[in-house]
Amino acid sequence: MTQSSNLPVLITMGDAAGIGPEIIAKVYRDYPADVADCVVVGDVATMRRGAAMVASPLALPVAQLDSLCDTVPPNCIPVLQKCELLAPVSIGLVSGLAGQAAADCIVWAARAVLNGQAAAMVTAPIHKEALAAAGGWAAQFPGHTEMLQFEAAKFLGRSVQDVPVRMMLANDELKTVLVSIHMSLRQAIDAVTFDNILQTLRITHAALSKSLGRAPHIGVAGLNPHAGEGGLFGGEEQTIIAPAIAAAQAERMHVSGPFAPDTVFMRARQTATKAGEFDVVVAMYHDQGLIPVKYLGVEQGVNVTVGLPLVRTSPDHGTAFDIAGTGKANAASLVAAIRMARQLAV
Repeated sequence: MTQSSNLPVLITMGDAAGIGPEIIAKVYRDYPADVADCVVVGDVATMRRGAAMVASPLALPVAQLDSLCDTVPPNCIPVLQKCELLAPVSIGLVSGLAGQAAADCIVWAARAVLNGQAAAMVTAPIHKEALAAAGGWAAQFPGHTEMLQFEAAKFLGRSVQDVPVRMMLANDELKTVLVSIHMSLRQAIDAVTFDNILQTLRITHAALSKSLGRAPHIGVAGLNPHAGEGGLFGGEEQTIIAPAIAAAQAERMHVSGPFAPDTVFMRARQTATKAGEFDVVVAMYHDQGLIPVKYLGVEQGVNVTVGLPLVRTSPDHGTAFDIAGTGKANAASLVAAIRMARQLAV
């Protein structure tokens, strides 16, 4: 197989009604070196509209490719037409057509990476309501993660349950992996189980070992204030989390905790003057892990799906319908996602 370093990185267009097309155009305009080996998977007309929002069509042309083997003309946005939009969608509005188009692009890109035609995929934001409005097969997936998990399982010949994945949010200062993602807080507390935590530690260990070239030091956050304060504020740390950590240690993982959730992220933070105590923090639920990373700067945050047999990153923001079409959207998180995808595609 061709080495991944020689293969293109695919950028999926995202929801055509959101900021995806224009931030992709901004990256090609402002960071040409970062997208020198990238190809956009999307709709040519939509990408031309996005390019026109940030530059004149002549200054930022969009070139339609027929395949990944095509020679990419210089100083342009190369696009593979892998979805069908018979008419432009209204910017800033939920559209089933946009949802279906976004899903088609994601599936095509995932299959290309799984089949060794591309090194990694970077996904511009999609809208969950648009996926639901699309109906059909696309509506069964709440978002990117579930869609990619399904495609990976099919490629591997396994059930979806046998391809567990987790969300990692990362920037230059902090990385955190979540035991649970999009569910109510009550459901998230119920998801703090021995099996879920140990599985999360295994996925985190495997993913970070590959990217770091060594076993990562994983810090684990407690669930309760002060990590339960010896059982005074809750017993999950003693009865569930600590046993899962012990099991991971028995498997020769470098895991420590559980630590008080209000301090473990500060301990893990890496700055120009101080190395973090941990390479990554495993958080018990969505907001516990994401608030610290996003507070450090949503513009630099990157969402990484770990546990998949492919590299997938995305910006740490949504479709931003409220500013879509204005050209005001910040492309920094997309740039960071492209750079991280390339780092992980080894």
